[in-house]
Amino acid sequence: MLQCIFLLSDSGEVMLEKQLTGHRVDRSICAWFWDQIISQGDSLKLVPVIASPTHYLFQVVREGITFLACTQVEMPPLMAIEFLSRVADVLSDYLGSLNEDLIKDNFVIVYELLDEMIDNGFPLTTEPNILREMIAPPNIVSKVLSVVTGNVSNVSNTLPGATASCVPWRKTDLKHTSNEVYVDLVEEMDAIINRDGTLVKCEIYGEVQVNSHLSGLPDLTLSFANPSILNDARFHPCVRLRPWEANQILSFVPPDGEFKLMSYRVKKLKSTPIYVKPQLSSDSGTCRISVLVGIRNDPGKSIDSITVQFQLPPCILSADLSANHGTVNILADKTCSWSIGRIPKDKAPSMAGTMTLETGLERLNVFPTFQVSFRIMGVALSGLQIDKLDLKNLPSRPYKGFRALTRAGEFEVRS
Repeated sequence: MLQCIFLLSDSGEVMLEKQLTGHRVDRSICAWFWDQIISQGDSLKLVPVIASPTHYLFQVVREGITFLACTQVEMPPLMAIEFLSRVADVLSDYLGSLNEDLIKDNFVIVYELLDEMIDNGFPLTTEPNILREMIAPPNIVSKVLSVVTGNVSNVSNTLPGATASCVPWRKTDLKHTSNEVYVDLVEEMDAIINRDGTLVKCEIYGEVQVNSHLSGLPDLTLSFANPSILNDARFHPCVRLRPWEANQILSFVPPDGEFKLMSYRVKKLKSTPIYVKPQLSSDSGTCRISVLVGIRNDPGKSIDSITVQFQLPPCILSADLSANHGTVNILADKTCSWSIGRIPKDKAPSMAGTMTLETGLERLNVFPTFQVSFRIMGVALSGLQIDKLDLKNLPSRPYKGFRALTRAGEFEVRS
């Protein structure tokens, strides 16, 4: 049972406080938490559960905002972490983004959402589709009306019918003129390549995203051709667990609109679609750099939106860099960004140039790490394939669509 939720800015300011039970949590716990952050460094922000002298603290950090929950009683830590993550997702969905100014400008809606999402310390309604029926998202018209009429509440006077049904994530009596459902496999590749070109780590984080516009109460079954490659699968509450545990089949009644059906990881991949080969040499106060980019394993679809970024070391006074393909920009914060786009067929993109070291320094002693980004439409690099999607309890034959997308996540090449 959670007793209180705080929203902290990146500077430690308490932007919002929501007491959830009769036992009030003193705000001084936030000062203790921030003192620990300052004394132990930002590494503490990666720790989801922290034990203070008086409370257990759970934290989730999103876009510089810390969602902090407190309790004095024993409870499953994953429940608190998952709830805070759901709160962050709902706020981002409602407000269009997530930052300090948006939270302050819409604190009334944030309070109203928290009132509906948790009851006496226990999670209650967390599905965005149902919350939108209860609380209208902010818009210019509602803000003008609240100023004119003085009524700042966005809460509906009627309770959604789904709250009393066996599928509380779906609206009741839904009707669509055209029944359609789209399934997207969206994957991010995380990779670390050391200075010798050896692949140290390569894994995929993926999501099955569904956009459903189906009438009535449809029953869907989604199966994969090779589900054995999946690790760490997490599911939307609509998924029935027994069919997955028995046969690795996703059986569910979908919410209306867009939602994340499941997430997964595929570990220990053997190769990456592109290679980045940096070479640096320095002598007599000058550093020469050369970076080559090319296709290592052709995925069968075009690789686009390729960008290579790295931070110039503090000891670099100036840099003169150019590329035979794409554009090179050095930003004010000494970040070098090389935008390649697509790799041409007739030549391999390369960037080269010189960097001047600070006075008194003969050789470069700090080597940069290159951050790589790319996008591949139409391919799931993990190898995951959708076998079929069956739909039942529908008044007419629906349209089904499938897509795949792979992009770079934390893709690092060390020099």
